[in-house]
Amino acid sequence: MAPEPEPTSNPSLNPNVETQSRGDQTMVEPQQQQQQQQQSSSSSSQPQPDESPASPPLPSRHTALTPGPRASRFQTTLDSALSHTLAKISWDNFAACYPHIAANAPATLRAVQSQMVDRLRSLCEKEFDSVQQSRNVVAKLNELESLVSEAERRRKAAGVGAEPPIPPHMLPPEEVLDAHLAPHLAQQQSQLNAKLQTTQAHNARLAEDIQRQRAEMASLVSLLEKLLEDVDDTNRMMDDVGDDIARETRTIEIEMAGV
Repeated sequence: MAPEPEPTSNPSLNPNVETQSRGDQTMVEPQQQQQQQQQSSSSSSQPQPDESPASPPLPSRHTALTPGPRASRFQTTLDSALSHTLAKISWDNFAACYPHIAANAPATLRAVQSQMVDRLRSLCEKEFDSVQQSRNVVAKLNELESLVSEAERRRKAAGVGAEPPIPPHMLPPEEVLDAHLAPHLAQQQSQLNAKLQTTQAHNARLAEDIQRQRAEMASLVSLLEKLLEDVDDTNRMMDDVGDDIARETRTIEIEMAGV
């Protein structure tokens, strides 16, 4: 009877080689995906020449980043699905795949199985988190929560015998367009109202300054008119005095000429 080969002589039965190859394969795939995401993000972030001026985007609805009931349930479902999937890589199933190694080196095989499960769990959780962040899952689920609560509030406000609303796909294009533009137009209207109030307040201050300056100008004009009247009175007085001086001067010249 031929001797049984050692566990490490066959690469296919070596747990370290198999684990390393599987680990390298599982590590290469996320790295390739991350490189593709980085390339796509870098290509999208590079500035491209605009052929025509684009219209500004519609304002986004404010949503909380804290996970709501649906987001929490979604995360719980992901964790549960991952746990059930990794539960298939149990020690019994793993040992059944490698019975010889499980019989001769159970501690090594158990360590390999534990490392593989932990590695797969870490990679899956990172991938789930990356998808949730790239797709903005939490914010969208929270927005769905707000839409459902708003629809429930409107249904209760309408009453039991109220006519059901028209489905969105049955509305005319004009109403759909108005509904989409309403938030953007409301935001622009609030901004214009704020600018209008600021301009009106500024104009009111300017009007007060103009009124004050006009009052100062009127006081200065009245003071100048008084000064001009004083100058005219002084000129008239100087005219009378000048005539008297001229007569006296002529009289003195005649007397001196007679001497």
